[in-house]
Amino acid sequence: MPEKNKIYEAVITDYTAQGQGVAKVDGCVVFVPNAIVGETCLVRLDTVKKTWASGQITQITEKSPHRVQRECPISASCGGCDFWHMDYEEESRLKADRVRQALNRLGGEALDTVEILSAPTCHGYRNKAQYPVTTRRGKVVAGFYRAGTHEIVENKGCLILPQETEAVKNIVIDHANSVGITAYDEKTGKGLLRHIYVRRGAVSGQLLVCLVVNGRKLPQAEALTEKLKTVPGFTTLVLSVNTKAGNTVLGEEFITLYGPGCIEDTMCGLSFRLSARSFYQVNHYQAQRLYEAAISQAQITKDDLVLDLYCGVGTITLAMAKAAGKVIGVEVVEAAVLDARENALRNGISNAEFFCGDAGKAALALQDMGITPDVVVVDPPRKGLNEDTIEALRQMAPRRIVYVSCDPATLGRDVALLKQHGYGVQNAMAADLFPRCAHVESIVCLTNN
Repeated sequence: MPEKNKIYEAVITDYTAQGQGVAKVDGCVVFVPNAIVGETCLVRLDTVKKTWASGQITQITEKSPHRVQRECPISASCGGCDFWHMDYEEESRLKADRVRQALNRLGGEALDTVEILSAPTCHGYRNKAQYPVTTRRGKVVAGFYRAGTHEIVENKGCLILPQETEAVKNIVIDHANSVGITAYDEKTGKGLLRHIYVRRGAVSGQLLVCLVVNGRKLPQAEALTEKLKTVPGFTTLVLSVNTKAGNTVLGEEFITLYGPGCIEDTMCGLSFRLSARSFYQVNHYQAQRLYEAAISQAQITKDDLVLDLYCGVGTITLAMAKAAGKVIGVEVVEAAVLDARENALRNGISNAEFFCGDAGKAALALQDMGITPDVVVVDPPRKGLNEDTIEALRQMAPRRIVYVSCDPATLGRDVALLKQHGYGVQNAMAADLFPRCAHVESIVCLTNN
């Protein structure tokens, strides 16, 4: 059994779901951040448990040809990105293999390879940022959390964000420090400013600035608005009232201080209204490719009734409406449903209907009403499908289920459950919407055998 604080030679043979390297030392599995498969490293163990250990690289004795010089100087400590130490070829390979392994190990498949939609760029693609705020050296600062902690790492010029987002963050921080706005303290529950949230329309260029506050007012809001008007695309300023303890970023109440309280953007040839609460993929170009692939796999005809569970603001739903007889979207966030209905109107789509509710319960209710879709699209959160949703799919028995996933593990689990109800995997694909970050999206098409 290896010992804590000792240095061991380790050969990196695989990656974890979070992108850490995996090695074995004296028969014990060791997790090594910032490592690349094929490298031989000297690793100092900082944690040793009964079945696993973790440590830090002290020296790389055999370097991978995929190792590169980090472009981001703080990426080793910031929890935002994971892969600036390797080239994009290796990042794409490991993400595709992560999806393949999950489908094989958990879903009972035997896939040799999985195709991945790699991104054309790793820079400036992210259209949303949430900066936590704290006090350091008597000043309000913002950045991103160090991995696994709530310690904020200050960030200047994040490479995966557009310049406008960084400009907004700097203006808000400078304003806070100049007028005496305090940063929220998680331990005491005191302080006003909790998060700076910025959303940018990739096509429209419009900016929504949402400040999450422990209260209902913002000192000198008009002065801040005038400063923000210097940022190209600034459209609206919103307060999100969050006075509760805990990790939830946005509150339930939103107060518009300037502008319409939302922005617009274009996706798949359609116009969408986006509020602070709306779900919208953070990588516009890759999201379009993902949705186009999902719609292609759905093989919709004009005679089809299509059900889109976890529909968000209706992006996939409305894109499918052009090919379908009728589409129905279900989403649990009321604000997103309101946006989806508005988006249908603004795009002149009359064969789309939206319901607010839990996906599983709503699907079962639709089944009780005699609604039996031909195609179902699901795009659930990380926890995957719940029992009600699986049961509703069993009862509805659509000819095709297109599963868009943000977590390969729950995707693999749910594929295994759907296979028990007569479905088989026809196609599987990974899609990289988060270059330099460990997350990976995937699409699986299942047909009723």
